[in-house]
Amino acid sequence: MRAIIRWIGPALIAVASINATQSPAAEQAFTLTSPTLKDNGELARRNAGKDPSNPNCLGENISPALEWSNPPAGTHSYALILFDPEGRAGLGVVHFIAYGIAATVKGFAEGELSTPSPKYIGGKSTRNLGTYFGPCPPAGGWHHYTFTLIATDLEPTALQPGLTRDELFTALNGHAKGAAGLIGRFRHPD
Repeated sequence: MRAIIRWIGPALIAVASINATQSPAAEQAFTLTSPTLKDNGELARRNAGKDPSNPNCLGENISPALEWSNPPAGTHSYALILFDPEGRAGLGVVHFIAYGIAATVKGFAEGELSTPSPKYIGGKSTRNLGTYFGPCPPAGGWHHYTFTLIATDLEPTALQPGLTRDELFTALNGHAKGAAGLIGRFRHPD
């Protein structure tokens, strides 16, 4: 028994030291952040939608700045969706869809998503827009605005403009490499 213990002890130490020296560094998580919005923080009023015909749209429709890092290996492009699950009495509101964002792009400046840009292909939101349109919730509780960035193996020009969220998800099936998210909260100032 002592002979076995004498052999197992050094063997375990040798295996542990091999694993410690040969294991690759832990892969960093794919993250989506904003310099102006903490995850689950409150969106600024300037980020809310602007529509004089809708009394719930009290903002300036300026998209928040977004940044991302550590995309999954094999990423060729990104898709970005902004969705409010509490909107339309729980049916949800798609506020923004963009895709064909080149893998070299690492973020968008404040307001950059509020107008068309060669950096992305606009999809079709609930309001049939291809650009950012901010929150316009009715008076009441908080709404949660989920920014989801999807890394894909598709080339930036692979998809046609004007896809809805469901059409985009169908097109990305089998091509998504990973996703990162950020939530902003907003409510109508009662």
